[in-house]
Amino acid sequence: MQRLEVESRTILIGLAGSHGYGLNRPESDLDYRGVFIAGKSYYLGLDKVEQKDTGWDTEPGIFDFLNGEKDTVIYELKKFIQLLAGANPNILELLWLKQYPVQTPVGKYLLEHRQIFLSKRVKHTYSGYAFAQVKKIESHRKWLLDPPQEKPTPEKFGLIAERPLNREELHAFLEYLYSLLRGKIEYLSEAQELHQLLTGDIDYKGLLKQHNLTDDVIEYTQNLTNSRGDFIKLLQKSQQYQNALREWNAYQSWKTNRNPTRAGMEKQSGFDLKHAMHCIRLLRSGLEILQSGEVFVDRRDTGDADELKAIINGEFTYEQVTKISDDLMAELDRAYDISSLPHHPDLAAINQLCMDLVEMQGW
Repeated sequence: MQRLEVESRTILIGLAGSHGYGLNRPESDLDYRGVFIAGKSYYLGLDKVEQKDTGWDTEPGIFDFLNGEKDTVIYELKKFIQLLAGANPNILELLWLKQYPVQTPVGKYLLEHRQIFLSKRVKHTYSGYAFAQVKKIESHRKWLLDPPQEKPTPEKFGLIAERPLNREELHAFLEYLYSLLRGKIEYLSEAQELHQLLTGDIDYKGLLKQHNLTDDVIEYTQNLTNSRGDFIKLLQKSQQYQNALREWNAYQSWKTNRNPTRAGMEKQSGFDLKHAMHCIRLLRSGLEILQSGEVFVDRRDTGDADELKAIINGEFTYEQVTKISDDLMAELDRAYDISSLPHHPDLAAINQLCMDLVEMQGW
């Protein structure tokens, strides 16, 4: 969709990112996030749209403050609602910002009903997002302390006389393996929470594609898929090679594209300070939601803005940050057990809210 059409149907735009957290510096970018409700052809026709994230520097628009702001994303309502129902941390916080340069009556109605999206699910999503920051810290720390020395070759993985499977071939087989694994647990459909965990909350597809098949599961994989042993061995070697190649390419991209100032601080401290700060911020935010039933985005309101700034300025060691995150994880577990929030959001109420918003906006 063109920018003019999106902005004409936008119900809410907020200033997120470092400005929303109260952690911005003079050089910080402006991160605008918003919500629009698509027109009739998208709800009743075959057209599809999920978000608008380009065109801010090339297309004419209604809101001048968005001109040239390339980090802007405006989500279509249905995509936005789905992410809210899934307790996506980056999306939930958009309903608890302090600054909304655009807020129509429909947008205000959405904000007035924001509480229905909060559930105990935040424990899993916020800790999951924090864990993703930890994984990035560990990857970067490994590259800092022990950088890869040479590009991997098929020969180093025992692929001498045979061509390694390429990414498409690997993924095609792993998709097949994923479908078989999922089929094994479909009979658990009556145990709703366990079924949801095994079929929805665990990203089997991601696990299969990112982690090598280990020796102890090779025979099971062979039996499950009725595959030849030589193919399974080729699969294992190819996966090891492709993952090593992906790691090498990621390292090269990281080394080439990272911010020079951030790279200097990272080299001095031995770990990525920005990821560390976001890890702690996410864990604290999840804990606060479980304890209070509110989302506190601006860290000046919670009193830890200075500490988070100290982390990103390199005033905490890797061991200190790790200790803080471990303690917060333990607190999250305790808060989850006693939180008054529902285990799951009320999907019927959320569905009704979505319909109400679309009807209020009109075509």
